[in-house]
Amino acid sequence: MAERINRDTRGVYIIAATPFTDQGDIDHDSLRRLVDFYIGHGVTGLTILGMMGEANKMTGDERRAVIDTVLARTGDLPVVVGVSDAGLANLTDLASYAMDEGAAGVMVAPSAGPAREDRIEGYFHAVCEALGPEVPVCFQDFPLATGLPVSPALIRRLSQERAQIVMLKHEDWPGLTKITQLRKQEQAPEVARLSILCGNGGLYLPQELQRGADGAMTGFAYPEALVQTVALHQAGRVDEAEDLFDRYIPILRHEQQPGFGLAVRKYVLMKRGAIASAATRAPGPKMSAVDAAETDRLMARLEARLADRR
Repeated sequence: MAERINRDTRGVYIIAATPFTDQGDIDHDSLRRLVDFYIGHGVTGLTILGMMGEANKMTGDERRAVIDTVLARTGDLPVVVGVSDAGLANLTDLASYAMDEGAAGVMVAPSAGPAREDRIEGYFHAVCEALGPEVPVCFQDFPLATGLPVSPALIRRLSQERAQIVMLKHEDWPGLTKITQLRKQEQAPEVARLSILCGNGGLYLPQELQRGADGAMTGFAYPEALVQTVALHQAGRVDEAEDLFDRYIPILRHEQQPGFGLAVRKYVLMKRGAIASAATRAPGPKMSAVDAAETDRLMARLEARLADRR
């Protein structure tokens, strides 16, 4: 049984893509291969069924099947399961299934609706009541996707009042000040520490780490870049961490194109042998021949830069 996430969780919890066949079915053989790929590159854990995992395009049975396949492959490696859903009953059912199967925790984003903090606060209290206090929760703070800004004060209040909210997936943008504010609050002895793992495709990872983040929770198709950057930073080799990360910036930036980046990410994963097809589930972005050639060039340039480093 994998260790559950907690307030001291650190490292890289890679956001896993969901492989599909060209016909749109979940490709479980590729999913197993992708899990092996992530493990081979040294990730601390996995996060599945997130927004970039295309969970919103799956049926409940498909989500359960993905959980089964991944947990059967990961062994003791912790897996966080995204369970956000328009219906609280659906969310609770999937979370219960995931935890019963051995997940390390669940990830929940604020529900769609008016951008009022009292509504978001009430929603998370309802989620925690429904899940029960033994289920660790990662609060997914992604205002660019949800349209729901959440203040550091609300995140802290929820984390203090609900002990099971142990982790923040931070992907506010710009959001470095939010990390600083959250860490400053923890200087008070009565304030419990909160694990902070960062998304945003990894674009700001060195700066986020320097502000006090504990690692990354994002899906960059070069997981080794995230793993090595975090490890170097945690070892106190801050400049080395940033120098290494800088080599990956051109292709990382290319992968972060709004509305299209998932197609690039899956194409790179396919070219690296991790999945059989770069297909996204409809409706989703598709690569053209020009897009593919452009990405191939960026991959080749990265390989050359990494070779020079050695």
